[in-house]
Amino acid sequence: MSVTERREAVDEDVLRRFTVEHQAVRGRFVRLGSAWLALREHADYPAPVRRLLGEATAAVALLASTIKFEGELTLQMQGTGAVRLLVAQCTHDLKLRAVARFDERRVAEGFEALVGDGQLAVTLEAEGGARYQGIVPLGGGSLAAALERYFEGSEQLPTAIALAADDSQAAGMLVQRMPQSGGRAGADDSASLAAREAEASATLEATREALAGLAAGELLARPADELLQRACAGHDLRLQPVQSVAFRCRCSAERVSGMLRALGEAELDGIIAEQGAVTVTCEFCHRPWRFEAREVAGLFGGADRPVGGSGALN
Repeated sequence: MSVTERREAVDEDVLRRFTVEHQAVRGRFVRLGSAWLALREHADYPAPVRRLLGEATAAVALLASTIKFEGELTLQMQGTGAVRLLVAQCTHDLKLRAVARFDERRVAEGFEALVGDGQLAVTLEAEGGARYQGIVPLGGGSLAAALERYFEGSEQLPTAIALAADDSQAAGMLVQRMPQSGGRAGADDSASLAAREAEASATLEATREALAGLAAGELLARPADELLQRACAGHDLRLQPVQSVAFRCRCSAERVSGMLRALGEAELDGIIAEQGAVTVTCEFCHRPWRFEAREVAGLFGGADRPVGGSGALN
C-alpha cells in the first residue's frame, strides 16, 4: 500500500508522548488534520508560506506538550524574508492557533528565502504572570534546525526534530536527551552515570539520523507506531495515552461586540450607511464577524435584545 493510500487510515489531531525504556530519552509525535484545516479556513496562504506555517503549528504543539504548568507557549519568527512575521501559539491543553504575515511578491521556495535574517523566539507564559523567553537566530536551513539550536542553547537539552506539512496535514516528532539523575557519590556511581549519558547520547544521535531519513510524505502519512519504531529502532518504548489537539482562536461574537460598543453608535451608524453592515475580521484567524444593522442596534439597546455577529462571509 502506498503512502497516499494509507493517509485515510492514520490518526490525526493527536499527540503521543513516549520515553525510551531505561534511558533518559523522551519524545513526542503530533499529527494535525482537521485542526490544521480549521486554522486556515479563512486565510489564503501561498504554498511555501502554508508549509512553513504548518511546520510551525506542529512545532508549537510539540513544544507546548513539554511544559509542566498551566499556561501558553508562543513560537514567533521575525525576519527580513517574504514572511516578515509568523506567530504560533498553543496552550498546555493543546489548543492552538497560528498566523503568518508575508509579502506575496517575494514568496519563493526555501526556508532562507521565506525568513531571511531574523530571530526565533519561544515564550512561555504561565497563568498568573510568570514569563520566560528564549531567542536564537533563524538559520540552519529549516525551522527544525532553528528549534534544535534553541533547545541546545536555551534549555541545554540535546534535541532532534522533524517537521512536515502539506495542504491537508501537518506533523512533527521531537526527541530529547534529558539530564541524568545521579545516585550516591563515588567513583562507581560516576562511571555508571557517564555510561548512561553515553548510551542516551548514542540513542539520540541514532534517532536524529533516522528522522533525517524520513521523507516529509512519510511523516505526514505513516502510522505513528511505525514512525516511532523507525525513529527509535532497537529500543523498547513506553507510550503514554493519546492526547487530542484542536484549533481554537480567542475571537468570539462577545469579544467583537465589546469592541464595537467601544467604537460608539455614531461611528457604526456611519459604517452601516456606507456599507450596509459592519464586518470585523480577526487579525489572527482571519474569520470575518458580520453585524447587520439590527444587530448593531441591539448592541446599544436599539432592538428587543442584543444579537451576536453572524460570522458570515461578505
